[in-house]
Amino acid sequence: QVQLVESGGGLVQPGGSLRLSCAASEIIFRINFMGWYRQVPGKQRELVAAIGSGGATTYADSVKGRFTISGDNAKNLLYLQMNSLNPEDTAVYYCNMEASVSVGVKYDYWGQGTQVTVSS
Repeated sequence: QVQLVESGGGLVQPGGSLRLSCAASEIIFRINFMGWYRQVPGKQRELVAAIGSGGATTYADSVKGRFTISGDNAKNLLYLQMNSLNPEDTAVYYCNMEASVSVGVKYDYWGQGTQVTVSS
């Protein structure tokens, strides 16, 4: 079964930077888009940033100008450069890849999550 593996999380001081990476254990074909989500205890998982197969990107308002998503669709690689981090960015970050597995059928692949903690 295909797994998404995230890395790059950790503890950083306010104002610092981290770069998250995500890679698939096997090749995933026909990816529609790739994205990063985050979740804090007691709250719903929220979209942080996403990138479509054509390269178009979208960001949550709270991270615009600070985070940059990039990736290689064909190689199933995804990154999130996070700058000017603040304590409100503390969360578990999840990698997501949505693929068309057959005509009209889509499937979401998820990573196991990586903890990002912003604290002095």
